[in-house]
Amino acid sequence: MIRTIWLLFAISSLAVSPLSATAAVPSLDPERGVMTMAPLLDKTTPAVVNISVRLRVPGQENPLFRDPFFRRFFDLPGQPPAREAMSAGSGVIVDAEAGYVLTNHHVVENAQQITVALKDRRRFEAELIGSDPETDIAVLKIEPGALAALPLGDSDILEVGDVVLAIGNPFGLGQTVTTGIVSALGRGIGTQGYEDFIQTDASINPGNSGGALVNSRGELIGINTAIIAPGGGNVGIGFAVPTNMARAVMDQLIKHGEVKRGRIGVGIQDVSPELAEAFDLPAPAGAVVTQVETGSPAEVAGLAPGDVIVEVDGRKIEDSTDLRNLVGLVERGAKLVVAYVRNGERRTTSVEVGSLGTGQISGEQAVPAFAGARFIDIPEDHPAFGNVEGVLVAEAVPGSPAWRFGLRQGDILLAVNRKPVRSVAQLEKIAKGVDRVVALNVLRGSAELFLAMR
Repeated sequence: MIRTIWLLFAISSLAVSPLSATAAVPSLDPERGVMTMAPLLDKTTPAVVNISVRLRVPGQENPLFRDPFFRRFFDLPGQPPAREAMSAGSGVIVDAEAGYVLTNHHVVENAQQITVALKDRRRFEAELIGSDPETDIAVLKIEPGALAALPLGDSDILEVGDVVLAIGNPFGLGQTVTTGIVSALGRGIGTQGYEDFIQTDASINPGNSGGALVNSRGELIGINTAIIAPGGGNVGIGFAVPTNMARAVMDQLIKHGEVKRGRIGVGIQDVSPELAEAFDLPAPAGAVVTQVETGSPAEVAGLAPGDVIVEVDGRKIEDSTDLRNLVGLVERGAKLVVAYVRNGERRTTSVEVGSLGTGQISGEQAVPAFAGARFIDIPEDHPAFGNVEGVLVAEAVPGSPAWRFGLRQGDILLAVNRKPVRSVAQLEKIAKGVDRVVALNVLRGSAELFLAMR
């Protein structure tokens, strides 16, 4: 019997101020003679914030709204009217002097007004600096002044078994602390374009999104984001965005208001045991280059199909997702030192991360539903060039929102919400003019398909 597993976005909170390098939990309270984590929490919880969001959401769909005659006869709008709603989440103050708060994108998505409440009951109207749906990270700014901040730890040095704390406001009960360990690292759960989640058994429940996962030194090592909850409650499987990923996104959001992702122009796949043997690799690790785009940074750097990328800027590449995550968080124009294996020989080269360029657009630049896809104008050497009007899906990452929508690499997107798409520039224009993508017309091979949002 197959049991359905529901994936819930969590909503959590947390906070911390700098602690000494010798801080440890639990410790003995000599006065009471008990083991306690209270000293650690006294230093961390003042940086916890609750986030209240006022937003407008689409009205509930009624089948009668789809009937043109019914709408015309009763003088109804083409879409049901939007309604106002409230939602809540959590955040972490990471810069007390500037007033920057880290939280989740899904906590503040479509927000018209954001209010941040501190533990001491002070309240601030927050400014949304930027938000990135691909990593589910957002940055807010509140008025600085007598704020506590949580120091950012190095999530790359985490190990399975490390003790962690999650502090938040589950189910609206008020600030709550749970404890556990790091259960796994590098998890992908099919909800984001860029995934490298920390898995923990510290209880995370609805009400915890945007909050913090803290190590025993009182450092932020993750932003609590999601849980797997078959029955709607915690079962000991929670996920947090690592701070190193959150830090890279935050820096760009503060600098640009958005994440200016670049690319190097390669198609990649995982190294299977068979490929490892064929390529004379010591282990099935790395990312195999399957194609190199003409004129791309990768071609300029000398990379070729069959090369196996094993390291970037000193960081080992375990698989294709690892490489995609790393490159996707690097700002355009940055140079990467890439180590790769060709014909059994290890080599290195320098690759300058480039922009998507003209005639290309990433899914997240269009609409969140397309995140994980990359669209290009149909190239001249493509069989459909001159015969079909549309844009080519050059990439669709398995498990991404675009993949779940039904898009696949090689598809030709013909229309969005019945509006014809003839170029990448037109796709971008159409996407900006719609509130919600509900249907796509796609050419797959010789068959034309209709994909509807589920």
